[in-house]
Amino acid sequence: MPNLIDCPHRPPCPGCPRFGESKLPEEIWSELCAIAIDAELPEPRLHSASGLGHRHRARLAVRGNARNPKIGLFQSGSHRIVHTPHCPVHHPVINHAAREIREAIRETGIEPYADRPHRGALRYLQLVVERATERVQIVLVGRAETPDVLGDLPEAVERRLGDQLHGLFFNAQPERSNSILGPKMLRLAGEAATVESISGVDVFFPPGAFGQNHLPLFERAVERISELVPDDAVMAEFYCGVGSIGLPLLGRSKSIRFNERSPDGLAGLELGLAAIPHDIRERASVLPGVAGEALDALKGADVVLVDPPRRGLDAALSSALSEHAPQRLIYLACGLDRLIVDLEILTRPGQLVLRGLEAFDFFPFTEHVETLVWLDHVETGAR
Repeated sequence: MPNLIDCPHRPPCPGCPRFGESKLPEEIWSELCAIAIDAELPEPRLHSASGLGHRHRARLAVRGNARNPKIGLFQSGSHRIVHTPHCPVHHPVINHAAREIREAIRETGIEPYADRPHRGALRYLQLVVERATERVQIVLVGRAETPDVLGDLPEAVERRLGDQLHGLFFNAQPERSNSILGPKMLRLAGEAATVESISGVDVFFPPGAFGQNHLPLFERAVERISELVPDDAVMAEFYCGVGSIGLPLLGRSKSIRFNERSPDGLAGLELGLAAIPHDIRERASVLPGVAGEALDALKGADVVLVDPPRRGLDAALSSALSEHAPQRLIYLACGLDRLIVDLEILTRPGQLVLRGLEAFDFFPFTEHVETLVWLDHVETGAR
């Protein structure tokens, strides 16, 4: 592994604005401490791990030309790309795969995308490393509806990666858009989903499903959440994704109602449930759709778990939780600003009280932090 001071891409790469710093930004830490003080809680515990080689998944832009393709990140506020072949925060397999794809582009003459004229074939890459096998799942994002636009590139990538390739996919993104992935995903070769053992349970990640990039630290968060859930609880989990938090809890819960809106998340959840013994699988039910429209999952729930996107809780869900509070609400937040807003809404009616606050540095060297909080009903609470 390279030393923290040895990043050949800074500047101008914007990916790690705090590269080499081991602590959270002072402003974020102050906000976390202020929440704890207001709730009469001790100073928050910070969970962290090495930032070197931590990213098991990455989305990278492809620009330049077929003779000199560039794979990396855009400079801040622009479409000028920074080529990052030796990124020290990527898992080494990601760097290796990106280099092989670059050579495959040169070999086949496939043109990278150009933003201003909206031409070229290959726009982005998504690379995901499966920890147990160190094989890589690759998504080639093309500027067309079908993989024909990529010519012989998929075959060249498959040949170059060989046994190190886990799965190869084409994603269609033909429109002018800042969105990296389009809605259409086609498997070209290999397996349909990577598999991660999280707290002893197999969790499946199709390429279109959300997944955390810092898996060792995420697994620590799952273990911490498990400690907050009493045995034989009736649970509801909103924004469950592929089930990476809830599936490890199913074996010791009375029941879990899973809610997710993403088709890819639901596909991964279905694979995960299918891999669990039948008697345990029967404890699960799935309510697909928007969280704010799946409020039936709350009925009779002792413990509610939420892991929303950065925009926070759906208004209907936060209202229902605040007015008809469960014994315990566990909230894993990726947006601190929105968490502060949601906490005010959740505690305003006086049924829920904040009992704990911990931080997870899922995004080393950046301005972001993942925050775990739990709130208990003022009268019952979780035992």
